[in-house]
Amino acid sequence: MSRVLCSRRNLLRTATLTGLGAAFGRSGMAQSDEMPPNILWGVRLEPFIDRLTTPAVLRPVRTKSGDLVCQMTLSEFRQKLHRDLPPTVVWGFNGVSPGPTISAVRDEPFTVEWINQLPQRHRLFIDHTLHGAGTGVPDVRTTIHLHGGHVSADNDGYPDDWITPGNRQRTYYPNRQLPATLWYHDHAMGITRLNAMMGLAGLYVLRDREEQQLGLPTGDYDIPLVLQDRILDIRGQLAYPVGPNANAPWVPEFFGTHVLVNGRVSPYLDVEPRQYRFRFLNASNSRVFQMALVPEQPLFQIASDGGLLREPVSRSDLLLAPAERAEVVVDFRGREGRRLTLVNYGRAPYPSGGSPVPGMVMQFRVARPLSESRALLELPARLSSVERLSEQTAQKTRRLTLMEHMNAAGQMERMLLDGKHFMDPVTEDPVNGSVEIWEFLNTTIDAHPIHLHTVHFQILGRRSFDLKRWQRTQEVAFPAREIQPPPEEQGWKDTVICPPAQLTRIIVPFAGEPGKYVWHCHMLEHEDNEMMRPFVLRPR
Repeated sequence: MSRVLCSRRNLLRTATLTGLGAAFGRSGMAQSDEMPPNILWGVRLEPFIDRLTTPAVLRPVRTKSGDLVCQMTLSEFRQKLHRDLPPTVVWGFNGVSPGPTISAVRDEPFTVEWINQLPQRHRLFIDHTLHGAGTGVPDVRTTIHLHGGHVSADNDGYPDDWITPGNRQRTYYPNRQLPATLWYHDHAMGITRLNAMMGLAGLYVLRDREEQQLGLPTGDYDIPLVLQDRILDIRGQLAYPVGPNANAPWVPEFFGTHVLVNGRVSPYLDVEPRQYRFRFLNASNSRVFQMALVPEQPLFQIASDGGLLREPVSRSDLLLAPAERAEVVVDFRGREGRRLTLVNYGRAPYPSGGSPVPGMVMQFRVARPLSESRALLELPARLSSVERLSEQTAQKTRRLTLMEHMNAAGQMERMLLDGKHFMDPVTEDPVNGSVEIWEFLNTTIDAHPIHLHTVHFQILGRRSFDLKRWQRTQEVAFPAREIQPPPEEQGWKDTVICPPAQLTRIIVPFAGEPGKYVWHCHMLEHEDNEMMRPFVLRPR
């Protein structure tokens, strides 16, 4: 396994950067062994210079026919990411990146019309050897997936259901599910990582009356925090690495040198001495964030991917893999006049990689006076009723192996799920209304965030296995007992971290509209290179 890690690091070390100033070519700034380890590629920027911006809220409007509709236009524009840089060319929705937060109400369905007004040529270099990204398809194409949404297959943003610039796509969201922080992002086959890097993502917040009666922070005190790591060159433009193989320039992961929060580099937020609710989303391509407040301050997690937890969970830090969400309440009482910094110390790749860069995520300045006495209310002891599923209810158990495929030179060539490519025959075919246990056997050196479309699930546990023995014999031997998920992972999830050399088990109630969906690793470089498989939800 050390040879695999060495090969991956060598590949990243010899990569070049393709950026907006590179005339769509592979030229760019190469990483040098002599460069300081804390700068890597890109330009140094002072943190906590720009004020945090909050995405606009978009609500559906009723048309003359009585239907509720939102319109979202995808386009290219320039946006200021840091005071000391010129505006950056990005892609986004309705003129902002990340896009507006779509506000939805449970059991109130509506349609979103996605209007593609992006340019005809991509701003980043496309690897045409990847499946679905060949020279015979347009460079720029999009399909929007509502991550965490319980939708039909026709509205799920299947990777091949893309549209090109000048066209539009309508998707229907029934909103028949628990209130939660969901998000929307591009899912086009073979270029998801590139479209995400340009900025095609935004939040989708689903609410209901029961949650509103809990008295949780709301309005100006309910703030989304979309995390995206990026590399910015001295011209303030996005840069993305390209591997040394000119015919197949894919790189196995992307790790930026700066973190954007709501589209700004390491911003600050002025807060009152009261409780705030923060909706965290890790919208990065590959980076796992492991964050804590300095000086030390407890974080009370109240919700995960699929909605509220049973009760608040006090945490000293917050681990968030790509695509995961966590709703956290922070109490700033007693911190008047202080500054608290949210620091990242997650290694990249996680958990066996090098130093955490970037380290500074954002800063909270307790500088505003308290505006209302209601801010002194405490968190409720009980948030929601989350019934844990019993293993005895499962009709089937599937064991699925997470794998890396190396070429003859010992370099990473592709990522695979259960040894299969995307176009291989479908093997995961649960029956609608059934319950299944899926076991992910991670034989790689990285933690992989695995996402299932259109359903939520519960984590049963994780168990270490003898990886060296598996490499020799393909036998799975467990030297220790299964570890139960911590309290913050005992709610509903749609993305699960699968640590290396561990078997991660989830239990999934498959209920929805029959059709073809996908499951995949949400490290987007992996997803674009075969670490994605279709599954078919069969009718009863």
